[in-house]
Amino acid sequence: MITFDDIVKVYPGGGTAVDHLSLELPTGKITVLVGPSGCGKTTSLRMINRMVSPTSGRVLIDGRDVAEQDEAVLRRGIGYVIQHAGLFPHRTVLDNVATVPMLLGRSRREARAAAMELLERVGLSTEFAGRYPAQLSGGQQQRVGVARALAADPPIMLMDEPFSAVDPVVREGLHREFLRLQQDLGKTIAMVTHDIDEAIKLGDLVAVFREGGHLAQFGTPRELLEQPVDEFVAEFVGRDRGIRSLSFDTAAELAVRPPADAALDGVELVLDASGRPAGWRRAAEPESLLATGGSFTGTDSLRLVTDLAISSPVGIAVRVGPDGKADGIVRHHDLVDYLAARRDHRPAKPTP
Repeated sequence: MITFDDIVKVYPGGGTAVDHLSLELPTGKITVLVGPSGCGKTTSLRMINRMVSPTSGRVLIDGRDVAEQDEAVLRRGIGYVIQHAGLFPHRTVLDNVATVPMLLGRSRREARAAAMELLERVGLSTEFAGRYPAQLSGGQQQRVGVARALAADPPIMLMDEPFSAVDPVVREGLHREFLRLQQDLGKTIAMVTHDIDEAIKLGDLVAVFREGGHLAQFGTPRELLEQPVDEFVAEFVGRDRGIRSLSFDTAAELAVRPPADAALDGVELVLDASGRPAGWRRAAEPESLLATGGSFTGTDSLRLVTDLAISSPVGIAVRVGPDGKADGIVRHHDLVDYLAARRDHRPAKPTP
C-alpha cells in the first residue's frame, strides 16, 4: 500500500503544488490521479520514488517512509513509465529492456533472455529485439517502455501520462494490453493522466484533483460517475456521465425478444446461411438492406447496447450467442423501459 500522509508541497515563490493530501493507494490495484494542468498530480506521483520531496508530510510504502530509504534501492523496486517511453536511443530494444536486470546483477545472457520474454508479454515479436527506438512507432516505443519498467519485476509501477503521445486507435490497443498485463501480474500501479475517460476505463480507483493541489474526490469510477461530490467533479467527469456509467453493468439481465418480433416495427432481421445477422430490411423497402451497425452478447455492457440501439437505422440492437448467431433483439423503447425500471429497482418486461 502507498500512503500519502498529510502531504504539502510548496515551491520557492510560494506556489502550492499539493495541499494537505492524504490518500491510500491499495496494493495490487490501479489508482489513477487525474485533474487539470497544475493540480499537483504529477508532483504527487514523483514523491513516491523521491524524484520530488514534500515540504511536509510523509509518503509511505507498506508503512515505511520513503524519505528514510536509500534512493537507488527504492527506485529499483519501482517501475517508471513516462510519455514517449524515455528509451535509450543508442541501445537496441532488447538492451533497453535488459538494462535494469543487468544493473541488479544478472548476467547479460540472463537479462537478455528475460527481456525477450517481456517483449513478447507486451505484444512485441522477437523481430523488434534488434531495432533501435527511432525505428519504432510511438505505440511500439510505449510497449518497450512498459517492458523495461517490468524488467526488475517491481511490486510498484508509476506511470506518468504513458499513453498520451499516441493516436486514439493505438491508445485503445495499449489500454487492452495494459489491462491484460495487470490481470496477470497484479502490480500496485499509480498512474497520472489528464484524460478522465482513460482514468475511468483503467482505474480501479480514481483520485480527482482540483487546481491548487486539493483532492476533490477519491473513489471508484462508478462512484465518480454516479455520485460526484460537487459541481467541479461533475463538470470534470462530464455531463454524459449517466450514459458512461452504463459501462459497469452487463446486458446479462436485459430482457430480449425473439428476432421475429422485429416485424412489430415493420422490419425484418435478415440472417446469413449460418444464422448470423446480415442486415435489416424494411417491409416498405424490400429491395434495400440496411446495416445492423453491430451486435452484442450477454457479457457486453449496457452502454454498448444503448449505443447500438440509438445508432441502429431501425432503432433495434441485435444480440448474438457465442457462435455469432442472432438469438434476440432489443428495441430502443424496451431499453428505455428497462433502464427506468433498473433505476427504480423493479423488474421490467418488454412492452407489446
